[in-house]
Amino acid sequence: MNYLLGTDIGTSGTKTILTDTSGNLIAEHLCEYDVLTPKPLWAEQWPDIWVDAVKESIRETVKKAAVEPEAVKALCISGLYGGSGIPLDSQMRPVRPCLIWMDRRAQEESDWALEQIGAEKLMRITHNGSDPYYGFTKMLWIKRHEPENWEKTKLFLPPNAYAIYRLTGKIAEDYSSAGNTGGIFDMNTHTWSKELLDKMGIPLSKLPQNLVESSDVVGGLTGEAAKELGLCKSMPVCAGGIDCGAANIGLGVFEPGVFAAAIGTSLCGALITDKPVQGRGLIEWPYLYRAKELSYCFAGAATAGAIVKWFRDTFAEAEYSRQKAGGPNAYAVLDRQAEKIPVGSGGLIVLPYFMGERSPVWDSNARGTIIGLSLAHTKAHIYRAFLEAVAYSLRDAIEATGEKVGDILVAGGAVKSTLWKQIFADVTGHRVVCPINDVEANLGDVMLAGLGTGLLTREGMQKWRVLAEPVEPDPKAHARYDSLYRCYKSIYKNLRNDMKTLSALN
Repeated sequence: MNYLLGTDIGTSGTKTILTDTSGNLIAEHLCEYDVLTPKPLWAEQWPDIWVDAVKESIRETVKKAAVEPEAVKALCISGLYGGSGIPLDSQMRPVRPCLIWMDRRAQEESDWALEQIGAEKLMRITHNGSDPYYGFTKMLWIKRHEPENWEKTKLFLPPNAYAIYRLTGKIAEDYSSAGNTGGIFDMNTHTWSKELLDKMGIPLSKLPQNLVESSDVVGGLTGEAAKELGLCKSMPVCAGGIDCGAANIGLGVFEPGVFAAAIGTSLCGALITDKPVQGRGLIEWPYLYRAKELSYCFAGAATAGAIVKWFRDTFAEAEYSRQKAGGPNAYAVLDRQAEKIPVGSGGLIVLPYFMGERSPVWDSNARGTIIGLSLAHTKAHIYRAFLEAVAYSLRDAIEATGEKVGDILVAGGAVKSTLWKQIFADVTGHRVVCPINDVEANLGDVMLAGLGTGLLTREGMQKWRVLAEPVEPDPKAHARYDSLYRCYKSIYKNLRNDMKTLSALN
């Protein structure tokens, strides 16, 4: 029997799975860590935390699986969107922490780029706009605010590419990671744009020149890495890509026209298309399969699972303490309480903009808001309103594509909650289809590893039993949510200027 490894570097943890070539899950291991937030709206991480977690999760997964090292045929690594990318010196050592996707500090650099280049040219070349979300603005922030670090930086690498370098000694960047940098990547030619790089003063030499498909083999494990991981020297390692795209692969999405959402720390609701959707405020980058033909066009909430975790940590300390002492899962306890609360949480609406907001809102000044509170409301009302807020954000993402969609695929940590899945269906009015196992990005990595080494075929993988039965929307609940969703949209419009004022006062 042959086996494949899939590793996903997430914002709050790194997980590895090992499957056989029929897609059966054999073993898995998760390593967790935190995000550094030295100032409001700043978010960064040291890359060695990722590398250590990659190594531990692989090593422990292989150990749990108890398979012969020779039977493990390949590894693929996906990762969070690394924003600026890891700034590395001439010895390939990190110069400073990586400014990750969540970081919003580069507003002035974003505005400057828009003034210098113009929205029309940026859209024509990159298929994207300018916002602190994009990696090129974060690079410009380092250049402007940390000139010594800018001079030391010889190369920017995304998290998955850096982990692969540490395991193989080879440097490459997948197309999805390059495209998600925005601003300096030409989506028409799938190369770095020399014109835009020159206008921004970013040397081409600071970017990887070896751009590859996500299924391409970058290199083989070094002897040292193989020994450390309990695997064989020269075992192939494939490029991988952005984790939300890998999640779509894991859901079996290989053709255009499918809407799928990955809901973890953030929310990425994407339409896979061969005809890019421009002018609707979406983010676009090459898909992890047939990168030069298919695009991943998505709207993305900066905080989704992150706000639910924040609620647990801030307002459900008792439930979380009992969980840590061996009691029931805190989220499950909160879910049971929220199930008793009617649709609409007793007139509460939450705006989930706890780290500003990206597509399609595009507002760094947007702030998290709870509106409609009364003395009659309980913790359960507020918790349900948080779940509903993420569902409203998902509906906003669907509508932003301007396309009619059928069933929506939803993956990520959010689908562990039966209540939340029903809320997604009721708010959107679409049937919600979720994976059987919570391994979607990792399973996508396994699939890419299999494709890259020829051990798997697309036709064969599409026979794998990946998806569970659909969750049907309740018509009465959907009708109620229609009115609440319109209110959700109008609240932000009415508060937008006040949010800007508050942001300026902090």
